[in-house]
Amino acid sequence: MGLDTKEYDAIIIGGGFGGVYHLHHLRKLGFNVHMFEAGSQLGGVWYWNCYPGARVDTECPVYQFSDSGLFKDWKWTERYPGRDELRRYFDHVDKIWDLKKDISFNSRVTAAHWNKESSQWDVTVAQNQIGGTTELVARSKSILCCTGFASKPYTPPFAGMEKFQGIKYHTSEWPQEGVDLKGKRVGVIGTGASGVQVVQTVMPEVKELTVFQRTPNYALPMGQYKITDERNQEFKKNYPELVAKIRSTFAGFLYDFDSGECLKATEEERRELYERLYTTGGLHFWLGTYQDVLKNKEANDTAYKFWREKTIARINDPATAEILAPKVAPHPYGTKRVSLEQNYFEVFNKDNAHVVDVKKNPIETFTANGIRTADGKEHELDVVVLATGFDSISGGITLIDIRGEDGTSLKDKWAQGVWTYLGMTSVGFPNMFMVYGPQAPTAFATGPCSAETQGEWIGQCLSHMRDQKLTTIKPTEEAEAEWRTHVNDVGKQGLFSDTESWYFGTNIPGKPKEALNYMAGMQMYKQKCWESANNGYRGFIMA
Repeated sequence: MGLDTKEYDAIIIGGGFGGVYHLHHLRKLGFNVHMFEAGSQLGGVWYWNCYPGARVDTECPVYQFSDSGLFKDWKWTERYPGRDELRRYFDHVDKIWDLKKDISFNSRVTAAHWNKESSQWDVTVAQNQIGGTTELVARSKSILCCTGFASKPYTPPFAGMEKFQGIKYHTSEWPQEGVDLKGKRVGVIGTGASGVQVVQTVMPEVKELTVFQRTPNYALPMGQYKITDERNQEFKKNYPELVAKIRSTFAGFLYDFDSGECLKATEEERRELYERLYTTGGLHFWLGTYQDVLKNKEANDTAYKFWREKTIARINDPATAEILAPKVAPHPYGTKRVSLEQNYFEVFNKDNAHVVDVKKNPIETFTANGIRTADGKEHELDVVVLATGFDSISGGITLIDIRGEDGTSLKDKWAQGVWTYLGMTSVGFPNMFMVYGPQAPTAFATGPCSAETQGEWIGQCLSHMRDQKLTTIKPTEEAEAEWRTHVNDVGKQGLFSDTESWYFGTNIPGKPKEALNYMAGMQMYKQKCWESANNGYRGFIMA
């Protein structure tokens, strides 16, 4: 094992939006910072997620950093950029911000242990090089876990997977060089965002497509279109106002929930709003709707009824329509992550496309030639796409062997539930900051907005410690307990907690059910964070 003799003020783990912003921001503040990234390029989830059809569901120019200097010589080509365009954006950011000089690629952080004697973190890094993997230990006053909320893929323990003689990949582990699916019999397990995107993208080239659905996806039309040069110039001209709007809304979008109440509106008024939101495309029908739709079951039922009416009109076969958009909603509308689609439902009008309801007809086992379901049918397949999701929000952090003051691992501390203060720190782990992680807005806000919100706070905190010649910061047990209670109390409001989903960790067997995100919105979150900082970092112990 080698030793990186250089000691850093901060080590950043991960090169997505969170890691990139913190590297840039902390360097500007005069800190000596280094990033370790497991991939060979920047992008985070947009490096790893190279499966067919991978695309963001946040529109431009929202899904980008707020620095107008970055936007000056950049132009978007689509309302919702695909993976390749996002990767080019990260290359552009690197060029303007000159990032790579402080980044080690192909370098996966496997452990971070607090060293009591030096009051530093000893960070173990596995580096993939020609000829094999080497390990080194780097030392830093602080570590920033910018691992993202979808960096630990999850595959259910299906029986017989080792028997399958075809090709199988999880969407987040898709080969960078791609997979030839032309003329193949393809099975897709899972219908979250990745599953929807794969299905609608590969349909034209495969011989046969079989989709194994556990839960219907209440997907909305994306409303995709090309962005012209004129539109890009308009964005740039109005960019300061757009950024101000982004920083004022619940989730960092350019729109917010409607101020009206569904149940106080007339049927005509409700229909008019729903039509406008739906035809606008994107997530407007979900996050621009009446403020009570995600809180009141009766109001929510009107949204589901409208969505189903629109959806079943696109599906020819009534039996298939009942699987994809059942008459009785399996869960309240919008309490699972809503995806965007471009022709997903029409796929199932094709003679060579099939959907299997695995709630009623579960996967029994993989076989050498495909998948056998409980009804005894063997679905013969050449390729299986595992769009089965992630150990979300907390999984990417606990994948690293992080050990604090008393040698306890973060994974063990969180075994029965997540404990943080402000979604950025945790008792027993001094000078450790989490970005876009548990008990912060995370999956309930846009990535760039979240990165900048937390980055500004962390940057000021570290600057304060430097100015005051302070060595360590850690939250108090009381503050952490109060934050955990607050996060879960907010999570119980409305309809979200009534639904089994990765928002609450219930997609992972044995994982405690709890609110993994701060669901009161970005404005309330910022208020809570700055109340602490502006009151002498209330809730923290600094020494």
